[in-house]
Amino acid sequence: MTISADTSTVPVKEKIIRDEANKLKVIIVGAGLGGLGAAIAISLAGHSVTVLESAHKIGEIGAGIQILPPTSLILQTWGLLPHLSAHSTSPSHVNMRSWQTGSIISTMDCQASAARYPGTAYWDFHRANLHRGMYDRAVELGVRVRVGVKVVGVRILEGEGEERGARVLVEGGRNGGGKREEEEEDLKADLVVGADGVFSKMREVMLGKEDPPHLTGDLAYRLLLSTKEMLADDELADFVKNPQVNYWLGPKMHAVNYVLRGGDLFNMVLLVPDDMPAGATTLEGNVMEMRALCKSVHKWRLCTRPGLEKWSHASGHFTLLGDAVHATLPYLASG
Repeated sequence: MTISADTSTVPVKEKIIRDEANKLKVIIVGAGLGGLGAAIAISLAGHSVTVLESAHKIGEIGAGIQILPPTSLILQTWGLLPHLSAHSTSPSHVNMRSWQTGSIISTMDCQASAARYPGTAYWDFHRANLHRGMYDRAVELGVRVRVGVKVVGVRILEGEGEERGARVLVEGGRNGGGKREEEEEDLKADLVVGADGVFSKMREVMLGKEDPPHLTGDLAYRLLLSTKEMLADDELADFVKNPQVNYWLGPKMHAVNYVLRGGDLFNMVLLVPDDMPAGATTLEGNVMEMRALCKSVHKWRLCTRPGLEKWSHASGHFTLLGDAVHATLPYLASG
């Protein structure tokens, strides 16, 4: 099961070629989906992009992620189809089901919905495959990605000409000892983009104060099931053979499931009231009934952030994007 949308009407953006005098130097803090998306878009616009990631290797944790029609169009215009087509599943329907009986309360035909907007599609991915495809496309466009670089601050440079811009301060850098002059100079940019997620350090730098995310009171159990075992079960096999997105609605809780990686995995998320201890964000789960079908179950505390009235510095040299500004909960299938 691979991408089935008619993409013939979706043109891929060509990279703008600029001379050095007309290129902006952009540093993006964070190599998640938002940071890599910004890197691709800015690189296609013809500018020089460096992504700084605190982790020591590129990778993405998580499970399933749904791509809705507007996003599918953007990914195609960025030239991502060759990187993603082998890893997608296209659900036929989205169903709202009763948690008690499993009966369908309402349904939407995904293919008919997407057909209203030529070139768009509904896709389901394992987050790691989507992330890797975006990383590969960014590198293909010339984006430089540096890992093991922990950004701790941004200094706005208010001089004239080449002295204007912003300098990224890193842990262990020249300001803290340990970096050579030429390495430090490489961390000056015309624009710094903070894309470091819901636990954003760049947001705190922008605000000039500590600003932890807010707890929502909700908790998610995330697990991936083996479709091989599911196909051997008469009650479960149709969920794999006929890929659909199913929401099971109950009082103060619900579950969602769909097929990933073209039918190899089955993603399930159960959302319930938060019972985790203070300070924890993820924990090993304890759902023994599912151990036969999946390797592990993880509890994921859902956090949010109130939106900022302004998320760009007055100088125009520093801005934020994504969860660093407005963390999107999974209920919208857009984060």
